Amino acid sequence: MKKSLKERLAILSDAAKYDASCASSGTVKRDSSASGGLGSTEGSGICHAYAPDGRCISLLKILLTNFCIYDCAYCINRSSSNVERARFTPEEVIWLTLEFYRRNYIEGLFLSSGIIRSSDHTMEEMVRIARELRTVHNFRGYIHLKSIPEASAHLIEEAGLYADRLSINIELPTDAGIGRFAPEKQPDNIRRSMGNLRLKIEEMAEPTLQTKRRKKFAPAGQSTQMIVGADGASDTTILGTSARLYGSYGLKRVYYSAFSPIPDSSKNLPLIKPPLMREHRLYQADWLYRFYGFDIGEITSGREGGMLDLDLDPKLAWALSHRERFPVDINRADREILLRVPGFGTKTVKGIVSSRRFRRLRLDDLKRLGVSLRKVQPFIVCDGWTPHRLVDRSDLRAMFQPKPEQLSLL
Repeated sequence: MKKSLKERLAILSDAAKYDASCASSGTVKRDSSASGGLGSTEGSGICHAYAPDGRCISLLKILLTNFCIYDCAYCINRSSSNVERARFTPEEVIWLTLEFYRRNYIEGLFLSSGIIRSSDHTMEEMVRIARELRTVHNFRGYIHLKSIPEASAHLIEEAGLYADRLSINIELPTDAGIGRFAPEKQPDNIRRSMGNLRLKIEEMAEPTLQTKRRKKFAPAGQSTQMIVGADGASDTTILGTSARLYGSYGLKRVYYSAFSPIPDSSKNLPLIKPPLMREHRLYQADWLYRFYGFDIGEITSGREGGMLDLDLDPKLAWALSHRERFPVDINRADREILLRVPGFGTKTVKGIVSSRRFRRLRLDDLKRLGVSLRKVQPFIVCDGWTPHRLVDRSDLRAMFQPKPEQLSLL
């Protein structure tokens, strides 16, 4: 008996929860009030993504289908998995997107899919959905498509004309891991698709000779996702792979997804889910690499087995391991040094550098910038403050270690 649309929506929205690559940062503004189109990436909004300015953008996050011809050991939707299957037609996805928008439930669409028939066939249907939303229904909201690396290059290129962001999952941090758990997928094909997509994004970003205008092509760039804890890779290995992806393919984000044990899985997969705190620490380390000037080797050096400290955030752990670098005089230190002070974010450092041109800063000035004085005092010097009693405290680590009840909320 054919499942109802509501039943299929429940199955395929639940199946999409394993994909963490769901963020809408970097999209261009499309205002329906100005263009007469339908939908917007602005304003307030069953998946929530956040832009860099803090805007919450709600997305309909679904799979086109959870049928799949591949048998990746870590995937709940693999061909040998005994899960309830469902499938949408392109017309149904279009209708759902428009109807959810009209009810003010969403401001965009995140669409992924299992592989049906072939990579090209699946990608064709996903592109068709995005194309018709844009050209037939004049949908102006955010669209994120999960691209299929084995699909033809021209299909991925066409997807970029209609989607704000494209993502191609690297799956696991090592080629050996992919070969072991997803032998039907080829790491070289994944990297080739990422490289081609980067070239196309850069090409389309250049103004044309005739119009001097840039064409819109995946304006929010490309991203990827890695599964953490399935193949035994250390945090050093995972972050090293991320660094190479950022450098080689210009990715906007690498997402980390803690492996979830699945029914009837391979005996080679772990039976216990890795702590979510590990996923959180990887995101923090990723941020240090991208925005704070840290090298991957610095973040993980000295850590047993190449694993991040689960009790302390990576920046604080680094500072406690390099007490010779502190305290830092906030009225004289360079921006690069200030960024390494625990408790200082990029906005705080910008405020410090700007404010100290007019006066020497005190603790009260940091408090007005929203800084947690308890966290920064052991690591800074400013007018009226020198951490004489805190610099050499042997229990400095214990002072900053979160309490058990705090850990449970992270």
